[in-house]
Amino acid sequence: MRLSTRPILRRVALTGAALLAASAAVPQASAAAAPDGRTAAGGGLSAVIRYTENGIPHILARDYAHLGFGTGWAQAADQVCVLADGFVTVSGERSRWFGADAAPDFSLSSATKNLSSDLYFKGVRESGTVEKLLATPAPAGPTKDLKELMRGWAAGYNAWLAQNKITDPACKGAGWVRPVTTADVAARGFAVSVLGGQGRGIDGITAARPPGPAGSPTGPTALPQGADPAAAAEAAREYFDTGRYDMGSNAVAFAGSTTASGRGLLLGNPHYPWHGGRRFWQFQQTIPGELNVSGASLLGTAVVNIGFNEKVAWSHTVATGTPVNLHQLALDPADPTAYLVDGTPERMTRRTVTVPVTGGAPVTRTQWWTRYGPVVSDLGPSLPLPWTAQTAYALNDPNAANLRGSDTALAMGKARSVAGIQDALGRTQGLPWVNTVAADSAGGTLFTQAQVLPRITDELVARCSTPMGRATYPASGLAVLDGSRGDCAIGSDPDAVQPGVFGPGKAPTLRDAPYAENSNDSAWLANADRPLTGYERIWGNVATARSLRTRGAVEDVAAMAAKGRLTVADLQKQQFANRVPAGELAAADAAKACSALPGGTATASDGGAVDVSAACGVLASWDRTTDSTSRGALLFDRFWRKLTASTPTKDLWLVPFSAADPVRTPRTLDQAAPGIGRALADTVAELKASGIALDAPLGEHQFVVRGARKLPVSGGTEALGVWNKIEAPWNAAAGGYAEVTHGSSHIQAVGWDGGRCPVARTLLTYSQSSNPGSPYHADQTRMYSEERWVTARFCERDILTSPKLKVALVRERR
Repeated sequence: MRLSTRPILRRVALTGAALLAASAAVPQASAAAAPDGRTAAGGGLSAVIRYTENGIPHILARDYAHLGFGTGWAQAADQVCVLADGFVTVSGERSRWFGADAAPDFSLSSATKNLSSDLYFKGVRESGTVEKLLATPAPAGPTKDLKELMRGWAAGYNAWLAQNKITDPACKGAGWVRPVTTADVAARGFAVSVLGGQGRGIDGITAARPPGPAGSPTGPTALPQGADPAAAAEAAREYFDTGRYDMGSNAVAFAGSTTASGRGLLLGNPHYPWHGGRRFWQFQQTIPGELNVSGASLLGTAVVNIGFNEKVAWSHTVATGTPVNLHQLALDPADPTAYLVDGTPERMTRRTVTVPVTGGAPVTRTQWWTRYGPVVSDLGPSLPLPWTAQTAYALNDPNAANLRGSDTALAMGKARSVAGIQDALGRTQGLPWVNTVAADSAGGTLFTQAQVLPRITDELVARCSTPMGRATYPASGLAVLDGSRGDCAIGSDPDAVQPGVFGPGKAPTLRDAPYAENSNDSAWLANADRPLTGYERIWGNVATARSLRTRGAVEDVAAMAAKGRLTVADLQKQQFANRVPAGELAAADAAKACSALPGGTATASDGGAVDVSAACGVLASWDRTTDSTSRGALLFDRFWRKLTASTPTKDLWLVPFSAADPVRTPRTLDQAAPGIGRALADTVAELKASGIALDAPLGEHQFVVRGARKLPVSGGTEALGVWNKIEAPWNAAAGGYAEVTHGSSHIQAVGWDGGRCPVARTLLTYSQSSNPGSPYHADQTRMYSEERWVTARFCERDILTSPKLKVALVRERR
């Protein structure tokens, strides 16, 4: 006899309702001011957390403060050590606890040492930057709802610390784990906002110093880049090349005209670090009648950054918009810390910061700020910007005035369609460095590059660019403007919520195309049949060669759209297809070139002769995938990296790039290219020295370790163009690849079938918790290794019938 589940559902539902009622009955203390003037976390907060499979929390609360409380509590339970480490960063205390010369994990900035990180973030704190942004009225500043969420998040995090013992060995007993304030949570949001701007320039900001005697620069020295336009252009291109970032992503939305249900589909595949503070964390947030959204957030964030609700789903991809520009300053001949604007001198603002250092004396340094932003000594080692007696450079980052990113996410979580997503982006204007791809239950699709970018028009650059800027802007979108002229000031758009940025009407946008896809190239080929053009260069380029990942993705999704009748299962197949575009283009020709080598030998880079004959057959028979069982994938991967690193693209292909055929060009590997033999010889020698068979299955050498178990991982590197991107550092001395460090992270495949609930499958590749003692440290990683998915539980019936359901009321102790 079949038993009815209704009584069980009713009892569990009543339990949840009773807990929520108990939560609502808890008195709420008003926010109080902390001694340092920051807002302290309020008291009396509580939430209901329903845990389902894989430790995924579904947080139920009566308002935003209580929702934030439950979110902060649940994040702390899974990731307290990683979160606490990030709060040490934004408080400027890494040198105090971990040493000045050690390196941060790069999750909240690109600072290469703790000292430069501390000098910057402590300067941000002491200048009151975040507090001023918190006090800015919406829409330029954060909304009341977001401030309540952050207040609640801090209270939830603190309550978890007060009521639980830390078991994670990464921070058990550590003195640097401490309670936090609303301002700390906001400071973390600020760090994420400037991640692509000031956050990438921290070393240059904290190293910039006025010239010494006789006008000699005291920071990094080099010839002015304006004297070498080609070098400046290449350096800027490299600095802003999204293919070199440790973040990336793919995302595709399919319209109802291509699907079996007539409704939209979305596949999101962000590529982020697998360790440290830039991890995603999976959850659902519900305020009955107000908000119901599921997905993932970056750690320390109180909102769902990418996810879905019952009507719409969205993901983000790292965008090509250049989020900063430089202003070249003409300095006062009598004072190198004053600069001229229309002939009138303006003194720079000194920001003197002292950082405590463990085991040593405190370090005091001065940073220099202008009306345009901080003076910077370089943008990475290849683009020095020397401060001389005549010239200095200031970095303009409009996202340093943007604390709205979480408001954007919150508004998207409440949207009911792709039109609602677009409206949310336009109202809040908070995304600093990503595109948005979305699909809805009515069959609509959206791609938009709704970034916060400095309002750099091609016309402004033509009028006001310096000689260096005339080289860097076409190459990378980096404008270098004449800071001595008032008429070169960046203007504002009437639909922009803050001065000096583009309004949403200027963002490259594609609505309701059969598919909309992005793999970190510019907006141009979001749909190859409907290319986007007409935007300013700062947004990205057009009619230029695409990455192999973009080319492979567009081939795949265009074929899927043409096939039609798509379902969520088709999205799942695409995620793990592991097709290698580079292999399909070049492996057969590489095998032929290999077979044509005299005597089957080739000359390695060190001049030695290497027998490569065995590699020819392995390349020829390889299945052109990076499945974990694929034999030949590892050989081709190592070969291809060496070949493309040593041989210019123009010398690799017989058919050059054509803007009229951007998905299929360049193509046809030149079998006579001299680099092929050398790359084969180096690869064969490398693998043999590491004790790796040429036809070894990929998963034997591309893996992660969880406990005592080695888990094979499929997928491939950026250079191969694989959708399921995976990166692992090569360590020949250790016998090959070390563990996977970044790549596919929070994956979601979402659609609708006409029922009340979305159809969603998800995977958090590195699992929910960093604590090796947690049951949720390796479970989803094992699933990812086996190419299995989590069936998302979104609707109440699905949550309440979970066989793993655990319901808890969490609250502050009074």
